[in-house]
Amino acid sequence: MKNQLRIIGGEWKRRQLPFASIEGLRPTPDRVRETLFNWLMWDIQNTNVLDVCAGSGALSFEALSRGASQVVMIEPDRTQAKFLTDNLQLLKITSQHAKLKIATAQQALPSLKDQFDLVFLDPPYSLDLWEQLAALADPLIKDQGLIYVEADRDLSQLKLPSSWSKIKETKAGTVRAGLFQKSAAL
Repeated sequence: MKNQLRIIGGEWKRRQLPFASIEGLRPTPDRVRETLFNWLMWDIQNTNVLDVCAGSGALSFEALSRGASQVVMIEPDRTQAKFLTDNLQLLKITSQHAKLKIATAQQALPSLKDQFDLVFLDPPYSLDLWEQLAALADPLIKDQGLIYVEADRDLSQLKLPSSWSKIKETKAGTVRAGLFQKSAAL
């Protein structure tokens, strides 16, 4: 069984991409994605992006479609990782522009050496991993880097690093989403 997600903007606008039917796998809703990428409109070009919990790949493919230079996707489920690999090939995205780490975020994040301009932090809600993954991702984020956080609860309830300042927030149904910026270390 597979599902479809639709890229909503950029080079691959309207392209449909399949993803696996896995419990807890829910692409960021179109409305929220549209809001997010409107926020990022002037900041997405030539960025180095980290998708901590890639899942369907919706955020990664949207970022690449809109001009991100490189995306690193982390996905532990081998079935879904195969869909991501197939979708990268379908869109002719080379390994120069996208890397897929088949591991849990807890395993993959400590091994990464790059610094990222933009990070997507959207873990499966039921696992309650925001605090743990934010702490692991924080050293990989450039000063003034942007962090997108999506949750099923008020973002103020999440224990995120104190160096992250919320600059925008939206809500769609049960989805709460915010854009944060990392301030330079003093």
